[in-house]
Amino acid sequence: MTTTSSPTPATPSRTRRVIAITLAVIAALVVAFFVFASLYADWLWFDQLGFSEVLVTQWVARVVMFAVGFLGMAVPVWLSIQLAYRLRPVYARLSSQLDRYQEVVEPLRRLAMWGIPVFFGFFAGFAASAQWETTWLWFNGVATKVKDPEFGLDTGFYMFAMPFWSSLVGFASAVLLICLLVTALVSYLYGSVRIGQRELRISKSARIQLAVIAGLYLLVQGASLWLDRYKTLVEPGAGGRITGPGYTEANAIIQGQTILAIAAVIVAILFFVTAVIGRWRYPLIGTALLVVSAIVLGVGYPWVVNTFQVQPNQADYESEYYQRNLDATKAAFGIDGLETTEFSAETTADAGQLRADAATTTQIRIMDPAIIGPTVRQLEQYRPYYQFRNPLDVDRYEIDGTMQDTIVSVRELNVAQLGAGSSWVNETLVYTHGYGMVAAAGNERTADGNPVFLERGIPATGFLSANPDFQPRVYFGENSPQYSIVGAPAGTDPIELDYPSGSDGSSGPRTTFEGDGGPSVGSTFNRLIYALKFQSEQILFADGVNEDSQILYDRDPLTRIKKVAPYLELDSDPYPTVVDGRIKWVVDGYTLSADYPYSKTVSLSQAIADATNTQPRFALDDINYIRNSVKATVDAYDGSVTLYAWDPEDPVLQTWQNIYPSSLEPISEMSGDLMSHVRYPTDLFKVQRAMLQVYHVNDAQSFYERDNAWATPEDPQNPDVLQPPYYLTMQMPGQSAPSFSMFTTFIPSSTTGAESRNVLMGYLAADSNAGAEPGVKGEDYGKLRMLEIAADTTVPGPGQVQNRFDSDPVVSQEINVLTIGQSEVLNGNLLTLPVGGGLLYVQPVFVQAAEGTQLPQLRKVLVAFGDDIAFEDTLSEALDALFGGDSGADAGDDGVTPVPDPTEPAPPTEPTEPTEPTEPTPPADEYEAALQEAQQAMMDRQAALQAGDWTKYGEADARLTAAVEKLIALGEQ
Repeated sequence: MTTTSSPTPATPSRTRRVIAITLAVIAALVVAFFVFASLYADWLWFDQLGFSEVLVTQWVARVVMFAVGFLGMAVPVWLSIQLAYRLRPVYARLSSQLDRYQEVVEPLRRLAMWGIPVFFGFFAGFAASAQWETTWLWFNGVATKVKDPEFGLDTGFYMFAMPFWSSLVGFASAVLLICLLVTALVSYLYGSVRIGQRELRISKSARIQLAVIAGLYLLVQGASLWLDRYKTLVEPGAGGRITGPGYTEANAIIQGQTILAIAAVIVAILFFVTAVIGRWRYPLIGTALLVVSAIVLGVGYPWVVNTFQVQPNQADYESEYYQRNLDATKAAFGIDGLETTEFSAETTADAGQLRADAATTTQIRIMDPAIIGPTVRQLEQYRPYYQFRNPLDVDRYEIDGTMQDTIVSVRELNVAQLGAGSSWVNETLVYTHGYGMVAAAGNERTADGNPVFLERGIPATGFLSANPDFQPRVYFGENSPQYSIVGAPAGTDPIELDYPSGSDGSSGPRTTFEGDGGPSVGSTFNRLIYALKFQSEQILFADGVNEDSQILYDRDPLTRIKKVAPYLELDSDPYPTVVDGRIKWVVDGYTLSADYPYSKTVSLSQAIADATNTQPRFALDDINYIRNSVKATVDAYDGSVTLYAWDPEDPVLQTWQNIYPSSLEPISEMSGDLMSHVRYPTDLFKVQRAMLQVYHVNDAQSFYERDNAWATPEDPQNPDVLQPPYYLTMQMPGQSAPSFSMFTTFIPSSTTGAESRNVLMGYLAADSNAGAEPGVKGEDYGKLRMLEIAADTTVPGPGQVQNRFDSDPVVSQEINVLTIGQSEVLNGNLLTLPVGGGLLYVQPVFVQAAEGTQLPQLRKVLVAFGDDIAFEDTLSEALDALFGGDSGADAGDDGVTPVPDPTEPAPPTEPTEPTEPTEPTPPADEYEAALQEAQQAMMDRQAALQAGDWTKYGEADARLTAAVEKLIALGEQ
């Protein structure tokens, strides 16, 4: 008999184990390094900008909240599992099925007892980390010193504390519910809870544990119900017509919630008693009664009150609550200081009617920033790798002692248009910045319909560049490259292209960035960090990167401000201006809340959507409180960010200042030059006009009847969107002098567009002039003035005026003349102006080529006053024609003689008998020479336009202007 030895059991290879561990360690180190690289890059960016405290605060807060959330979930769950297991009956008789369950679970028991709490703890930790702002706002919240009308609590409780308590109650409910479930599961698995033969048996230890957890859960639900009473002040009430409780909510729902909260506490006490005496009947009956009470008090009783008491007498019962909503909404949206004037608008145009408004009419803007962008681009772009933002921006400057409204834009870089010259070196090291700023008078035009430039060209020329400290280079803008690497040691030959020069193909002078605009990439380690961040090995190996190099990224002004001030919602219309010789981006920052008691909730994205901003998106969209609390600037050269506390009384801003104590500068640090360029923010004005459509009334009766509800007119050029507001220097009735302001109009509200009346009901202006005194806001800055059109006066609305323009036979004939050939007509912005005791409409009309190179040029101006309209070559001529031959005031284009459009035929003339000249005529040869020079200049300009040679275009344009002026002078002789 032979025997064979049993095979040697397989054992894991030590080499494989070492390799596996080594690979795991390497993988962990790689992941850790990538995480570190991302965090370190962020630290370098914030530290260079001087806002490292912001980043540290966020890191610390997230880590603390993760730890709190992790421990807050993991510890109770672990404790529940441990107690249920350790207090299990030792000799419990288990069913065969439970025996099999235990056989499966037992090998993994130790892992599960630790793994389950850790699993839930990680989820809770990440959820809590995302709520760090809510916790920090509660901890740092300030009192507003304004009491709510229902409970008499400070409104700061609703804005800062209530969101935190809601989150805490929700978190505690989740923890207790999970503890209850795992306790029941472990107790059942190990025999503490047995079900069989229609009988439920619970051991004493399991009974105590389950009853205590259930009692705690009901206590938390009682707290939740108590908190729900306060939540009614920020939820829809009165049938959804207002935010906040109406009569039914205040007298039925809130009382019901109070009773249910007390009942929940009583039932919780019954569960605690059960833990002692062991009788489940009483808490179970109490729970059933609590559910029934919730249905009766939460649904039934409010329905009875609303149906049989409130609805038949709604105006009387809801009046007090409507007034609460009116007052709170006006305060929360900053419209409580509205100054309303009843305006009996004149509708008849008489000679000399605008004489009293002469200072106003000179600033009427005829250059539409949404249309002339292609013209500015064609005349001022110079190279394909430059670009201008469209639409252009509106600002104002003091020139020769007079404030001048201007259309402005920055000449930014567009590396996507480098074409064959595109390479990493060119895009990163050579083409690093834009150059200069363009400013054109808003109220003027050239003879051929182009803007009158006050600042233009490369190198820059004009009133801005006349300042010896003017810095024209633009490293930080709305369309800057993703990143650039700049800087070099002293004495190194510069490689950054400063600006193009000449038309012979020369590249132009070079420069080296001398500011402090980005983190250093002089060290190999930092180069490695940013090579990983941007996934570009060239950063690590390029010879053009040296020990003094800086990397510029996150260059959009909105991006930079949002990173250093994450608590702000930013205005969608940043604008460039020149302050103390530096181009700076000015951005308005808002503090928002959705928890101001009794204030109406509005969708922010819908409120600001119009023809200039069709699809805005916001993290917090439904709001009922807004303040323009911060004015921010970003230096276009070095990217430095400065935040000014524009509204230091704002409680939301004060709370955030407690969280980020050193991130804001006081308003006293604002220079007079910067103050003179601050304007009323666009998005805030749009939100306020959205609220004033209903909340311009002052009494609850009018609010309830909605007999005077308004709407914002649709844009006359695009009926699918709202007409945008506009900036102008105008003098409103009641003002002593013209002031830079923002304007909009209102028409009657209608649920059916076809049945709406497009007549003016209101005209709103916001004073946007902050003055020029350092650190001091102008007395009237931000004042809202409303002209409420008298009921017995019918003033056409924008849509009606536009329809009249389009259907007038004389205007139509003129438009047809303008479209002869390959041309198309563009209607500019339709402006409504309070002059002449009434409301004047002004609309510039532009003509451009239908195909190819498009250069919109101003050809005509439409004006309307009452039922009268005029359509002339210049605004000055149109006003004179409208007001009886002499309006009494001059516009900015007074004295301009437009050059006839090449496609426009000469007007027919009747044959007349020759007459002897009564005055000497200019020499025919001199007149003919000037005419030939004008014709040649026009041909040269057209050729330069087609060739894209903007230098020659400018020279030809100057020759044409000189020739036309000479022809005019000869014609006057």
